[in-house]
Amino acid sequence: MEHDKELLADLIACEERVWDALVDGDISTDEKMLHADFLGVYSTGFATKADHTAQLDDGPTITRYKLTKHRVKRLGRDYAALCYRADFVRAGERKTEAMYITSIWEQGLDGWRNVFSQDTTAST
Repeated sequence: MEHDKELLADLIACEERVWDALVDGDISTDEKMLHADFLGVYSTGFATKADHTAQLDDGPTITRYKLTKHRVKRLGRDYAALCYRADFVRAGERKTEAMYITSIWEQGLDGWRNVFSQDTTAST
């Protein structure tokens, strides 16, 4: 159980680095945190790593965020899924949006990298 708490803390920190990159417009951190074969599944369709980082070409995409309701599920020796709720405000907007997100992370020699993410709009 303690191991899961450590895994959860590690993956939350990784996920926050991705969100912080969106707030800061930091393409290099976004690139570093995503696996070369990253796949995103969004309401707009599929996205690659290049698609994900390209959204920052014009600067930050998020002004603020809060991640809650975290859950972790180990998927094997080097893989784990982090599921959580994200409440956030997009750059240039005032309305808070909410999504439930599942991110699959792979642990390699250089740390955790996000290989998959799926967003589901929250209805409440």
